[in-house]
Amino acid sequence: MGQFIQIDSADGFRLPVYEARPAGAPRGAIVVIQEIFGVNAHIQAVADSYAQEGYLALAPAIFERIEAGVDMGYAPEDMKRGVALKAALEGVVAASAGDVQTVIDYAAQAAGGKVGIVGFCYGGLIAWRAAANANGLAAAVAYYGGGVTTPAEAGRTPKVPVLAHFGERDAHISQDSVQAFRQAQTGREVEVHVYAADHGFNCDHRAAFDADAARLARQRTLEFFANHLG
Repeated sequence: MGQFIQIDSADGFRLPVYEARPAGAPRGAIVVIQEIFGVNAHIQAVADSYAQEGYLALAPAIFERIEAGVDMGYAPEDMKRGVALKAALEGVVAASAGDVQTVIDYAAQAAGGKVGIVGFCYGGLIAWRAAANANGLAAAVAYYGGGVTTPAEAGRTPKVPVLAHFGERDAHISQDSVQAFRQAQTGREVEVHVYAADHGFNCDHRAAFDADAARLARQRTLEFFANHLG
């Protein structure tokens, strides 16, 4: 359904973005932020699925500043490479945030409506940061956002409603930290759900895929976006 386009970031960097358009006029737009494995087949399928729900979906290749054309699977060597790419991108976090802002701005103009953001794993962290720092968003969703539950990140104040999904068997994100994160969000528009699942439960390309958890999280996410984007 989708195709890659190029969007110029604020500093002139040419950012590849996977764009999936709905059949009719968009009801809004959703920026889809990848895991550490690039804008691979899974992330493209996620974007396509939001387009099927009537949204303009845009998945920026956030690693492009570090390495061009990142598209990996889920083998141990891919994980190692992805962790290294993430660490490198964290070193240019301002430029990376600028790329996300550029895509949000493009999405608002192209869709002619409200914009949401959804991220998975490292993308969940980026979505959480965007909820606090980016302009032009109406809502944000973070799936098992690595780092989101650290005290420094939990201390951010989101400017828009946030929905956060976590797996109770996630070895990368402890349940103690999830509960501390939930407590830290008291009084804010942050909704937290925990599923009987592992890290990466939404990805049907991974052994951790959990169909029931993925289905329920998607239902909640679509209802959340319908409420805040239209």
